[in-house]
Amino acid sequence: MSTPRTTPPRLAAADRGAIRIADRVVAKIAAQAAREALAAQRGARSTGVPPPHAVVTVHHDIARVRVSLELDYPGDLAAQCAAVRRLVADRVEAYAAMTVPEVDIDIEHLHAPPTGTATGRVRRLR
Repeated sequence: MSTPRTTPPRLAAADRGAIRIADRVVAKIAAQAAREALAAQRGARSTGVPPPHAVVTVHHDIARVRVSLELDYPGDLAAQCAAVRRLVADRVEAYAAMTVPEVDIDIEHLHAPPTGTATGRVRRLR
């Protein structure tokens, strides 16, 4: 004679398992957010500056973010970095549900505008 089979109690969807988001996915979210923040700061000008690169370390639900940038010079570097920090933290918190206590910024290079004149000729100093 067999014993009747019992089914386990039904669990809520949130209690059935866990979601783990890979560090590289969070890094892509951060890099895209940095790219968008810089595009908003630059406006319509396209400078050919390489896209930002992000490195992320996740421990539990806390993401440590480091973004490497190349920025236009002259310009307000502090404002550009603040815009990147804000948007990166907001996007990682919204899309990955992680706390971002700080976003470290590494400015790798500064790009100066071309030194040519309006006619396209390069002005040489003697």
